[in-house]
Amino acid sequence: MADRGTSNRSEVIDFILVGFRVRPELHILLFLLFLLVYAMILLGNVGMMVIIMTDPRLNTPMYFFLGNLSFIDLFCSSVIVPKAMINFWSESKSISFAGCVTQLFLFALFIVTEGFLLAAMAYDRFIAICSPLLYSVHMSTRLCAQLVVGSYFCGCISSILQTSMTFTLSFCASRAIDHFYCDTRPLERLSCSDLFIHKMVSFSLSGIIILPTIIVIIVSYLYIVSTVLKIPSTEGRKKAFSTCSSHLGVVGVLYGAVFFMYLTPDRYPELSKVASLCYTLVTPMLNPLIYSLRNKDVKEALNKLLEKKSTVL
Repeated sequence: MADRGTSNRSEVIDFILVGFRVRPELHILLFLLFLLVYAMILLGNVGMMVIIMTDPRLNTPMYFFLGNLSFIDLFCSSVIVPKAMINFWSESKSISFAGCVTQLFLFALFIVTEGFLLAAMAYDRFIAICSPLLYSVHMSTRLCAQLVVGSYFCGCISSILQTSMTFTLSFCASRAIDHFYCDTRPLERLSCSDLFIHKMVSFSLSGIIILPTIIVIIVSYLYIVSTVLKIPSTEGRKKAFSTCSSHLGVVGVLYGAVFFMYLTPDRYPELSKVASLCYTLVTPMLNPLIYSLRNKDVKEALNKLLEKKSTVL
């Protein structure tokens, strides 16, 4: 970039992703850790999608949503992790301006879509437990498709707004993004623009995204808990709660990491990086494990698929 004191957005041709501030010898360890976790993400989420698509017993709304969740987790991590691994070996650690825009857009798209999809999954569990006799009527194929398409639409609109607002800022402080991927808050630290209106709009946009999804999840589970507690048998209550525990675990990890990252003061960027690892690496890795290990149908479908493969071999 040219003179940094007077340069603006139009003069920025690339950024530098600082990554983790650790000793150089630890970069190999971090690379191997990222590689291992990313391999587990690929194996787990691709495997989950294959199982859901090939087993007719899993042709239900819950697994339709779960298949989309695996797709989102797979691509959300793929937007971030490969570039981060390359930068462990790179001297320049640079990312082009267009690459940074693309990374922020896709990451925002998938993370917001996942929030809305988790709300749709909570509604699905609410109907399944509170109105089981009308489940097939309420959760029709058309409604499920509309909920998924609506989640992607909301994610796309939010991502367009967030990305366009971020990259209309003037960047004149530095090219070095103190993060391992392009995100809004680290980019704001590089700007010499007045951030008051930008921060207010971003905060309002976050509220519009987060509040409705959290309200749907909380209200759905309040009704679910109320209904389950009325079940007379302990075994019945246990079975009903088991169908929701996996979803609650995923919701807790995702929203916990998001709140932790965005509530962390700017003076602690390393804490934000650790929180970011939760939804770029940990959550995509754990989701297939949580749903497969705690789900009898998925385990049976996996065993059936493995038996079929062994027979062919």
